[in-house]
Amino acid sequence: MHTTIGVVAHVDSGKTTFCEQLLYHTNAIKKRGRVDHQDAFLDNHAIERQRGITIFAEQGRIDYNGQAYTLIDTPGHIDFAPEMERAIHVMDAAIVIISAVDGIEGHTETVWHLLREHHVPTFIFINKVDREGADVAAVMSAIKKDLSPNALLFNDGFDTTVKEWLAERDEQLMEKYFADNLAENDCLESLKHAINLEQAFVCMSGSALKDEGVLAFFETIAQLMETKFDVNGPFEGKVYKIRHDHQQRLTFMKALSGVLKVRDEFTFGETTEKVTEIRLYNGNSFTTVPQVQAGDIFAVKGLAMPLIGDVIGATETNPAQFDMIPTLQAKVIYEGALHIKELHRVFREIEAEEPSLRVVWNEKFQEISVHVMGTIQLEVLTELVKERFGIEVQFGKPQILYKETIAAPAIGYGHFEPLKHYAEVHLKMEPNNRGAGITFSNRCHADDLSVGHQRLIEKHLFERDHHGLLTGFPVTDIHLTLLKGRAHNKHTDGGDFREASFRALRQGLEQVENVLLEPYYRFKMKASSDHIGRMMSDIQQASGSFEAPDLTEDTVTLYGRAPVATFMDYSTQFAAYTNGKGALTLQFEGYDVCHNSDEIIEQIGYNKNADPEYTSSSIFCAKGKGYSVPWNEAKAAMHCEVHEID
Repeated sequence: MHTTIGVVAHVDSGKTTFCEQLLYHTNAIKKRGRVDHQDAFLDNHAIERQRGITIFAEQGRIDYNGQAYTLIDTPGHIDFAPEMERAIHVMDAAIVIISAVDGIEGHTETVWHLLREHHVPTFIFINKVDREGADVAAVMSAIKKDLSPNALLFNDGFDTTVKEWLAERDEQLMEKYFADNLAENDCLESLKHAINLEQAFVCMSGSALKDEGVLAFFETIAQLMETKFDVNGPFEGKVYKIRHDHQQRLTFMKALSGVLKVRDEFTFGETTEKVTEIRLYNGNSFTTVPQVQAGDIFAVKGLAMPLIGDVIGATETNPAQFDMIPTLQAKVIYEGALHIKELHRVFREIEAEEPSLRVVWNEKFQEISVHVMGTIQLEVLTELVKERFGIEVQFGKPQILYKETIAAPAIGYGHFEPLKHYAEVHLKMEPNNRGAGITFSNRCHADDLSVGHQRLIEKHLFERDHHGLLTGFPVTDIHLTLLKGRAHNKHTDGGDFREASFRALRQGLEQVENVLLEPYYRFKMKASSDHIGRMMSDIQQASGSFEAPDLTEDTVTLYGRAPVATFMDYSTQFAAYTNGKGALTLQFEGYDVCHNSDEIIEQIGYNKNADPEYTSSSIFCAKGKGYSVPWNEAKAAMHCEVHEID
């Protein structure tokens, strides 16, 4: 059976070096590469080798003791966290690398939360024990405190300490332990069960650079991991990566069940596509195979429709949800001869591979913008576009991505009836829990509107982001309920309900107070107690908040939250006044009320009445001509019976 193991870590923890050693020891590669020598096997892109960081999640194939493994090396830099998160969706197990010198760093905690959210059995390798200042005991204490109290140091296998640890958590083992009848096999089965339930996290230490402990750690994982897949059921495969090879699209996926063969066909909406080739990748090289089965990681040619996060072959599936969301937007600056629409096509191809980019086209200004995690990502994008397409672009200064929501419920009304068109939509809009996004329910009766038209309205509401009234940034955290609708037997077509739905949503926004939201960080700051005053003052000046300080004899730790806008560049300042000895962890916490709404609204200068994509007016028809009815008069003009807020 095939097992997929992902390797995740904070940047510079030694993750890629660890992968090189493991691939070498399992005969997957014949020569060990090094990041500093620019020849690491899985950092096979020129940009990665030049910068010395992992940017793309790449896989190596291992055959060890009759068992097949795929090893995925993921990016450790926060700017490329979405690539790492997508790989987590297809992992059967994860290895977290933590430096014995630096301990738990910012990205480590982010990765840990994602692994727990997706219930991935996790093993920890405490690296760099050969370095000055390495302290395995201190790191283990931090792991138990900040990650999980169920972390277990396993350097000496099933020694007395480990047996006692297991016996404390298993009554049957406890009885055998006191009877001096506890066999190693009993411990093995108990530990395997606890690992699968995420009730045990095995930790071992070593040095990837000096090749100490790497193979022993992997052998321990092989002994403790169990994966089971249904090869007899219908085929289902989860898409986690898309690449382009000489203009041909490669769709990377993991088979969740069943068997996939070359020439198998899949239908997406009204389009049917055929798998024309199946590839098993090992770094940059690949072999073609006639079929794959549940558990395999592979790439196919021939499929152009599936998106990252889709499950191919599933009868019913919800789109994958991702937590690593960009909070910045940057404008593309281009002064070459290529038509701007062609440049837009180039960025849409890159967006297929990196969907978090969310390429935005502004028709009015003929401009392209992208959503990004940080400035390093923009630098890499500049190099990528030049290397791959021969196009030189630059980017404007990244701006914060704001969102909007509503403070009270409303019912929005939209009517679209120019000559020979007809659609009417009534939408109830209610504030949602923070972070819930746009959700939908349906209370429309089939006597009022056919089920097909009801589904069409739902589809249109989710096909794009909707501009808010304050800044034009997307609305979120709103629950939409379809109350009523009306169609015409002769004159209604699908596009009419798009117009009516968008107008209903916009008309509802006009009726209530709109609230500007901004992204927030959850932070953890640790430094010498001498700096407590400066730390608290800086947080307050950044419009942040913090909990009661966690004090020891020499250090202070502050936990709290602050706007991304005021805290995104604070790490440099913090490092300066703590002389590099402080530790600052930042995790994206989601969106909340903007701390300086009036200032931002004025700065953006959005004119809600001049948005070419949205209007809150409705269109009605009289005497063979369409005419516009403003939002504040639309309710009275509706053809269906109107509702009042409950």
